[in-house]
Amino acid sequence: MTEQNKKVVSDYNGYDYKKIFWEDADRKYEDMADRLAIRRLLPRKMDTFVDIAGGYGRLAKEYLDRAKTATLFDYSQTELDQAKEEFGDRINTVQGDIYHTPFKDNQFSCLLMVRATHHFEDLPAVIKELNRILEPGGVAVIEVANKRTLPKMFRYWFKKSKVNPFDKKPSNLKNIDKDGFYNYHPAYVEDLFRKSGFEIADILSVSNFRSQTMKKVFKTKTLVSLEKKFQKPLASMRFAPSIYYKLVKKSTDNQ
Repeated sequence: MTEQNKKVVSDYNGYDYKKIFWEDADRKYEDMADRLAIRRLLPRKMDTFVDIAGGYGRLAKEYLDRAKTATLFDYSQTELDQAKEEFGDRINTVQGDIYHTPFKDNQFSCLLMVRATHHFEDLPAVIKELNRILEPGGVAVIEVANKRTLPKMFRYWFKKSKVNPFDKKPSNLKNIDKDGFYNYHPAYVEDLFRKSGFEIADILSVSNFRSQTMKKVFKTKTLVSLEKKFQKPLASMRFAPSIYYKLVKKSTDNQ
């Protein structure tokens, strides 16, 4: 691994993420929960859009019709090739390192980043880079892996886990991934966004019913219906596995 990309945690080159993680696993509910949030938070019309760490373009159908130009950025050329095969000229694909993206300052009017923060050793550096490539007044929709979930609280209280969900420092769950699997306290992330030059415009609580027991008891359609009703009301509690933020980049005068 080179000095430039030493902080890249997960390399999905050669790994069929689409088939193994999504198609072969029971994740229809999680997929729909993500889509509900994105539909709510992304602007209806966008000029220059980029999906950061967007993989094989799982969520492309949620933004292609809204954007004049759409770019898919990822570290894995394997996934980018899958996206290009499916969407062709409708989407631009760019391979690169999240810490040193090949984009210009203020290049995009809107960006999306979903299911990626848990891979980043240095989240502040990533957020700084995203702020750099977004134009003033531009919108960023970012999903964050939450440290302060109810299951994690109970595991901590009953001494099943040493990870303190109330500690604002990021946790690194190496039992999930030997290279690191990072979760974040909402207060830590929100402070980071503000210090990085973003205003928080909206927040959603996502994948609120992510549970194998819930999936066994209820049909996916029922869980998705509940998700749609509760993403906004539960946002204030910040205890879902995924917290979605709609951010607006401040102008230089406001920073």
